[in-house]
Amino acid sequence: MTESSSPSLRWGILGPGGIARAFTSDLRTAGREVVAVGSRSAESAAAFASEYGILHAHGSYEELVADPDVDIIYIATPHPFHAEQAILALEAGKHVLVEKPFTLTAPEAARVRDAARERGLLAMEAMWTRYLPHMVRIRELVAEGALGEVRAVFADHTQKISSEPNHRLNALELGGGALLDLGIYPISFAWDILGAPTAISAHAHLGETGADIEVATIFTHESGALSTTLSAARSAGPNTAAIVGTEARIDIDRVWYSATSFRLVAPDGTVLESFESAIDGRGMQYQAIAAEQYIARGLTDSDILPIDETVAIMGTLDEVRRLVGVTYPQEK
Repeated sequence: MTESSSPSLRWGILGPGGIARAFTSDLRTAGREVVAVGSRSAESAAAFASEYGILHAHGSYEELVADPDVDIIYIATPHPFHAEQAILALEAGKHVLVEKPFTLTAPEAARVRDAARERGLLAMEAMWTRYLPHMVRIRELVAEGALGEVRAVFADHTQKISSEPNHRLNALELGGGALLDLGIYPISFAWDILGAPTAISAHAHLGETGADIEVATIFTHESGALSTTLSAARSAGPNTAAIVGTEARIDIDRVWYSATSFRLVAPDGTVLESFESAIDGRGMQYQAIAAEQYIARGLTDSDILPIDETVAIMGTLDEVRRLVGVTYPQEK
């Protein structure tokens, strides 16, 4: 997947926050076309547009989705708002790339999927890790049988963020907690390599607000293989990952969910293959290029992360939350 292998669509940015800045910067690095930004605040939209040389700044999301110059919208707001905003854009005839987690719950994700299908539009989760070059090569090695039979997947996503009760990550009404913000990465990774879990076990430490501070999961998959994940919002761990097979393993270096390196290692420790990422920017452009390629080919779904899988992964997150006792106010 090269940065010049598909025609550029005209992008709109919904929600000019930190993740939108990273994404827009990578779009610019890849030579993609960003034509509009929308915010609840006209001032914020204007400032973002000025920073990135964007032609149209809209002081509402409704104005953004109505912009005739926009083909596809990247939704970068907190996840409790994703479903409503994605459907708003889809109803206006725009394709959507929605930041992960895709929505707050699986039923919300299904609503977005159904709205996209009804209109023949692309709705895709912005799980950028799956589209990075090192992950593309890892899937090739697994498919080729280079690891033999895959028996286990291990991954952590652990960061020291904030213990302030009013921080977004600790606010249940904003979908706070380590699971949805951080755990989505290793859980999606386990799905990617081993498929859907057939049994789910989970334990968590809940903070003062009731949001999960640490979450550990053990999944059994159809093959009998196991996956384990650890997500934490107040302590920084190694942020590495491994895939273990009967004939070899893959060790993915820090930070495994961003552009990084890995090694294919034989049981005796011999390194059979090494991979080093060499990319421009952070790497968020690869998911955008994939979305443009799908649309150019007349497709309305991703072959790397199909929308049905996104909905099912949200269902896994819902079950983990049920097991650890986390409920959002929107669900009551």
